[in-house]
Amino acid sequence: QVQLVESGGGLAQAGGSLRLSCATSGRTFNFYVMGWFRQAPGKEREFVAGIRRSDGSTKYADSVKGRFPISRDSAKNTVYLQMNSLKPEDTAVYYCAADTFSPGNYISTFARDYEYWGQGTQVTVSS
Repeated sequence: QVQLVESGGGLAQAGGSLRLSCATSGRTFNFYVMGWFRQAPGKEREFVAGIRRSDGSTKYADSVKGRFPISRDSAKNTVYLQMNSLKPEDTAVYYCAADTFSPGNYISTFARDYEYWGQGTQVTVSS
């Protein structure tokens, strides 16, 4: 059984940092891309960052580029999102997700392309 479990969310002040973790288990050999998405109240789920398992290549939303580096620890089957210089507009539920289909060097920014999802972790940034 595939599982993705996020942790590390919470409350932070603007300018502060949080680190999210996504631990995966089960049949993960075909998790070609791991992504982080977020969803704020009343808004659609949006892509934040993605990383290819094969070579570690990354992709970021413009809103977080330079602030939220994504990384992976293959030995631990865990993906991280280091969130720095947090802003109130970063407040959302953050989800990790696994893409088992995207070919080559492509990192999808569309939620529909990700087959497996975690339960989400709340991040709240106060001003």
